[in-house]
Amino acid sequence: MKPEQTGHEPCGCSSDQLREKLPSTGEIQSVADAMRQLGDSSRLRIFWVLCHCEECVMGLSALVEMSSPAVSHHLRLLKSTGLIVSRRQGKEMYYRAADTEAARVLHHTIEQLAALSCPGEEEEA
Repeated sequence: MKPEQTGHEPCGCSSDQLREKLPSTGEIQSVADAMRQLGDSSRLRIFWVLCHCEECVMGLSALVEMSSPAVSHHLRLLKSTGLIVSRRQGKEMYYRAADTEAARVLHHTIEQLAALSCPGEEEEA
């Protein structure tokens, strides 16, 4: 496939240069795991919401119109990949997107691919 067909210009690196920069199997597996988690539309919606606010299971359940057990299941999977974090406040657990480069990039990618904007940006416009 030619570069103009993909919209991405090759950098012109040699095989040796590429081999030197090639991510390890473990690094690629981490990326694959995160992408796999976001391959489910419910988890993708939950992750997107948590990129914008911190919320408990009950609040998320109401927001995404899913049962609490289903939301809890998706939260466990997202947390296992490091895309979200939690904190306890009294008896409630609150969740939000992790403050990591991976979470920021995935959030931005979701918004670009779905032609979404952050709710706060719409108010500023």
